[in-house]
Amino acid sequence: MAIRLKTKFHTPGQRSPATLASVVAVLAWKLAIESIKRMRKADYDIDPGRPYFDFVCEYLAFLAVAADRVAHRKLDAAARNEFTSALVKNIARFVEENNIMLLGEAVPGESQRHFIDLFNRRVVDYAEFDYTEQGPDFAFKRFFAACLRDVLPEKDKLWVIDQAMDIEAPESLKMLEKTLDGLFNPEQAKSQRRQDLRGSID
Repeated sequence: MAIRLKTKFHTPGQRSPATLASVVAVLAWKLAIESIKRMRKADYDIDPGRPYFDFVCEYLAFLAVAADRVAHRKLDAAARNEFTSALVKNIARFVEENNIMLLGEAVPGESQRHFIDLFNRRVVDYAEFDYTEQGPDFAFKRFFAACLRDVLPEKDKLWVIDQAMDIEAPESLKMLEKTLDGLFNPEQAKSQRRQDLRGSID
């Protein structure tokens, strides 16, 4: 997956949760678009218009919920709320700004509201499942796969479960968590990079 990760800022200093969320929102958008390209290349019929829009929104909601779960482990309650609120608003803005690409045509503001409403529903749905330091449990990934299945045509519904659980979710979450670790724990990430560099030299 050729997506560049941003895990640090070029200038020193503490960043607000909202600033960190803006970085994660860009990554989530890139991951969702990369996934749909990969799925279409694998002959899944995700046609331009509503199917494309719904797929991208479900993928983004999944990533936003996952990011919120990581934030729950890394941040205090106030910082987590600020982070997640800013993340969802930023993603919703991307959805709105790209509504013509996603839908073909859209009522102004409708796409943004749709994503926020979807996230609010999904955060309740995913609350039933565990997401630990080892990642999401089976049921968490299974529910994600079921959400994608619901937006695909009948011929693809059976195959998308394995694709989503074995390829799409692990690939995206690996990149998401690596980015979040770097943003939430910059000193730890810097130390790890130094260790990796020493290991590569040795």
